Amino acid sequence: MRKVVDCREYPSEMHCTLAISGEEEEVVRAAAEHAVSVHGHDDSRELRDQIRATLKDELILQHT
Repeated sequence: MRKVVDCREYPSEMHCTLAISGEEEEVVRAAAEHAVSVHGHDDSRELRDQIRATLKDELILQHT
């Protein structure tokens, strides 16, 4: 199952709207890189664990 993390769920002064989806490890890595480069967080095990804890299953819309 693909996972997703969405910055809109975490209020910030930047009003970031980025959403990242993919396989769990890809999302954690990309979200950590984003958190460091855009939001000024330090890349740490704790940050990645926090990101992992907030991941949700991606909902796939079926178009008919």
